[in-house]
Amino acid sequence: MSRTVFCQHLNKEAEGLDFQLYPGELGKRIFDNISKPAWAEWQKKQTMLINENKLNMMDPQARKFLEEKMEAFLFEGKEPTIEGYVPPKA
Repeated sequence: MSRTVFCQHLNKEAEGLDFQLYPGELGKRIFDNISKPAWAEWQKKQTMLINENKLNMMDPQARKFLEEKMEAFLFEGKEPTIEGYVPPKA
């Protein structure tokens, strides 16, 4: 059975994640307040950020950078800057 959350990113009720996908407090906050569609959107942006910045995910600095972008995107609606990427107009 799927769960519903009030998604802080989409600002509406939507299908919640099946389990906590990210560790710690931030992971819990994402699980409680972010929907599957919003998370999927972030995953696409995260991949672009990793590729564009040639991030090594073993590097704590790279993980911190991504975490900050993730939090800003999911909870503050801030689009990450990705060279040559123009978000589709709503």
